[in-house]
Amino acid sequence: MDTISVNKFRDNLKTLVEQVVSRHEPLKVTRRAGEAFVVLSADDWEREQETLHVLQNKDLMLQIATSLETHKHGQGYRANEEQLNEITGI
Repeated sequence: MDTISVNKFRDNLKTLVEQVVSRHEPLKVTRRAGEAFVVLSADDWEREQETLHVLQNKDLMLQIATSLETHKHGQGYRANEEQLNEITGI
Protein backbone atom coordinates (compact mmCIF):
# COMPACT_ATOMS: atom_id res chain seq x y z
CA MET A 1 0.00 0.00 0.00
CA ASP A 2 1.40 3.37 -0.97
CA THR A 3 1.56 6.14 1.62
CA ILE A 4 1.20 9.85 1.00
CA SER A 5 0.94 12.97 3.16
CA VAL A 6 -2.42 14.60 3.62
CA ASN A 7 -1.11 17.76 1.92
CA LYS A 8 -0.07 15.86 -1.21
CA PHE A 9 -3.36 13.97 -1.11
CA ARG A 10 -5.33 17.22 -0.95
CA ASP A 11 -3.29 18.77 -3.78
CA ASN A 12 -3.81 15.73 -6.04
CA LEU A 13 -7.21 14.55 -4.81
CA LYS A 14 -8.87 13.91 -8.17
CA THR A 15 -5.93 12.00 -9.66
CA LEU A 16 -5.27 9.93 -6.54
CA VAL A 17 -8.91 8.97 -6.09
CA GLU A 18 -9.08 7.91 -9.74
CA GLN A 19 -5.97 5.74 -9.22
CA VAL A 20 -7.44 4.10 -6.11
CA VAL A 21 -10.66 3.28 -7.96
CA SER A 22 -9.11 2.13 -11.25
CA ARG A 23 -6.18 0.15 -9.80
CA HIS A 24 -8.10 -1.33 -6.87
CA GLU A 25 -5.21 -0.40 -4.59
CA PRO A 26 -5.83 1.36 -1.28
CA LEU A 27 -3.86 4.49 -0.38
CA LYS A 28 -2.71 5.34 3.14
CA VAL A 29 -2.82 9.06 3.91
CA THR A 30 -0.79 10.31 6.88
CA ARG A 31 -1.45 13.40 8.92
CA ARG A 32 1.06 15.57 10.81
CA ALA A 33 -0.24 14.38 14.18
CA GLY A 34 0.67 10.84 13.14
CA GLU A 35 -2.87 9.70 12.57
CA ALA A 36 -3.62 8.13 9.22
CA PHE A 37 -6.57 7.05 7.14
CA VAL A 38 -7.00 4.77 4.15
CA VAL A 39 -8.72 5.63 0.89
CA LEU A 40 -10.41 2.60 -0.63
CA SER A 41 -12.88 2.26 -3.49
CA ALA A 42 -16.44 1.36 -2.53
CA ASP A 43 -16.26 -1.89 -4.54
CA ASP A 44 -13.08 -2.94 -2.75
CA TRP A 45 -14.56 -2.04 0.64
CA GLU A 46 -17.63 -4.17 -0.09
CA ARG A 47 -15.40 -7.11 -1.10
CA GLU A 48 -13.46 -6.74 2.14
CA GLN A 49 -16.71 -6.78 4.12
CA GLU A 50 -17.86 -9.94 2.32
CA THR A 51 -14.53 -11.61 3.05
CA LEU A 52 -14.75 -10.69 6.72
CA HIS A 53 -18.28 -12.06 6.85
CA VAL A 54 -17.15 -15.41 5.43
CA LEU A 55 -14.09 -15.61 7.69
CA GLN A 56 -16.21 -14.90 10.78
CA ASN A 57 -18.87 -17.47 9.87
CA LYS A 58 -17.81 -20.82 11.34
CA ASP A 59 -20.35 -22.77 9.27
CA LEU A 60 -19.12 -21.29 6.00
CA MET A 61 -15.46 -21.88 6.92
CA LEU A 62 -16.26 -25.50 7.78
CA GLN A 63 -18.07 -25.92 4.47
CA ILE A 64 -15.06 -24.49 2.60
CA ALA A 65 -12.63 -26.74 4.48
CA THR A 66 -14.76 -29.80 3.77
CA SER A 67 -15.00 -28.86 0.11
CA LEU A 68 -11.23 -28.49 -0.13
CA GLU A 69 -10.73 -31.95 1.37
CA THR A 70 -13.16 -33.63 -1.02
CA HIS A 71 -11.53 -31.80 -3.93
CA LYS A 72 -8.06 -33.02 -2.89
CA HIS A 73 -9.32 -36.60 -3.00
CA GLY A 74 -11.14 -36.20 -6.32
CA GLN A 75 -14.52 -36.55 -4.63
CA GLY A 76 -17.49 -34.27 -4.35
CA TYR A 77 -19.79 -32.59 -6.83
CA ARG A 78 -18.82 -32.38 -10.50
CA ALA A 79 -20.77 -30.09 -12.77
CA ASN A 80 -21.81 -31.47 -16.16
CA GLU A 81 -20.95 -29.72 -19.42
CA GLU A 82 -24.24 -27.83 -19.58
CA GLN A 83 -23.80 -26.51 -16.04
CA LEU A 84 -20.20 -25.51 -16.75
CA ASN A 85 -21.31 -23.64 -19.87
CA GLU A 86 -23.93 -21.79 -17.85
CA ILE A 87 -21.36 -20.86 -15.21
CA THR A 88 -18.75 -19.69 -17.70
CA GLY A 89 -21.27 -17.97 -19.97
CA ILE A 90 -20.39 -19.94 -23.08
